[in-house]
Amino acid sequence: MYVRRLELVDFRSYERVGVDLEPGGNVLVGPNGVGKTNLVEAIGYVATLASHRVATDAPLVRAGAATAVIRCAIVHDGRELLVELEIAPGRANRARLNRSPARRARDVLGALRLVLFAPEDLELVRGDPAERRRYLDDLLVTRMPRYAAVRADYERVVKQRNALLRTAYLARKSGRGRTRPAAGESAEAGSDLHTLAVWDTHLARHGAELLAGRLELVAALGPHVAKAYDAVAAGRGAASIAYRSSLNLVDPVPDRSTLEAALTAALAESRSAEIERGMTLVGPHRDELALSLGPLPARGYASHGESWSYALALRLAAYDLLRADGVEPVLVLDDVFAELDSGRRSRLAELVGTASQVLVTCAVAEDVPPALRGARYLVSDGAVDRAGE
Repeated sequence: MYVRRLELVDFRSYERVGVDLEPGGNVLVGPNGVGKTNLVEAIGYVATLASHRVATDAPLVRAGAATAVIRCAIVHDGRELLVELEIAPGRANRARLNRSPARRARDVLGALRLVLFAPEDLELVRGDPAERRRYLDDLLVTRMPRYAAVRADYERVVKQRNALLRTAYLARKSGRGRTRPAAGESAEAGSDLHTLAVWDTHLARHGAELLAGRLELVAALGPHVAKAYDAVAAGRGAASIAYRSSLNLVDPVPDRSTLEAALTAALAESRSAEIERGMTLVGPHRDELALSLGPLPARGYASHGESWSYALALRLAAYDLLRADGVEPVLVLDDVFAELDSGRRSRLAELVGTASQVLVTCAVAEDVPPALRGARYLVSDGAVDRAGE
C-alpha cells in the first residue's frame, strides 16, 4: 500500500498544493514552520479522521476559508482508490470514495492503513493514561474500522451519563430534590436519576465491546512491543505491556458477555460514589495501558533515551502487527531523526527500510539515514517541489 498523490485545498497553511509521491522512501525537506508536518498530518487524517497534533478540526482549515479539502490517491494490490474529505468545522464532514459520496465520513476508514511517529509520541510514555488509551483505540480502529462506531457510541454514552450525574451532583449540592438541566445540558441529563439505569445498560454493552477489543489487541501487540524495543534499544532492557482495567478481571481476555456483566455489577457498586463526585468512575475510559521496563514502570523511571526507544517500539509494534494482518501500512516519520542519536537512527532505518512507503519530514536532509532517502521534496511556504525537477 502507498499514497500516490496528495492534494490539499485550504488545509492549514496551503491554499492549494499537489504532490506526487513514490513507493519506498520519500523525504520532505525544509526549514521549520514551512508546512512539512501539515502534509503528513493531512495523510494521517485520511487514515484516522483525526489529527495527531490537535483535538478539533478548526485549526486544520486555512485562516479565512470555510472548509478544507484533502484528496488522497491510494494504491493497494495494483488498484487505485481516491479518497476525498471535506472538513467543515461545526458541521459534519463529507467524504467521497472514487468520486461517489459516502454515507458517512467514517466509511473511508480502512482505505488507508498508516502508522505515524512524531515527537509528540514521547507522551505515550511520559504522559497521562488518556494518551495510551488513544493509542490503543486508534490502532484498534485501523485494524478493524467497525470499532470507530463502537468507540463513538461509548464516548456518547459516557458524555450523557456524566451530564446526568453532574446535574444530580449540582442538585444535591444546592439541596434540590429533583434535577433539572443546567445551561447547555441535554434533557436526558436533567431527568430523574432513575434514567441512570438506562445509561448503565448502554455503557455496559458498548463498554464491553470496546474493552474486549482492547484486551485482544494488547494480547496480540505485546510480543511485537518486546521485539521492537529490543531492536531499537540494542538489547538494553526488556519492555512489556499490560492492560489495567477498572474491573477485577480474572481471565486475560474474557468473553463479551462476561465483560458486560462485570461492568453492570461495577456500575451498581460505584453508584453512590459516582453521585457523590458527579462523574462516571467505571469503564474503559478509566483504564490504563501499563508500560514496563524490566520490573519498573516506564513512566517516571525511564531515561530520556529509554522513553524515546519505548515510543518508537510502540509505533513499530503497531506497524508490525498491521503488516502481519496482511496489509503493509504506510509509515510516517515526522521530524523524528533530529531527536534520535546516531545509533537509534541507524537501527530505525534498518527496521523500516523495506516498508512499502516511508514518508520522512526533516529540516536537514543529512539527518535521514541513506537507506530511507529515496525521492526528495523541497518544501517552502505554500509550495512543494520535487528535487531535481
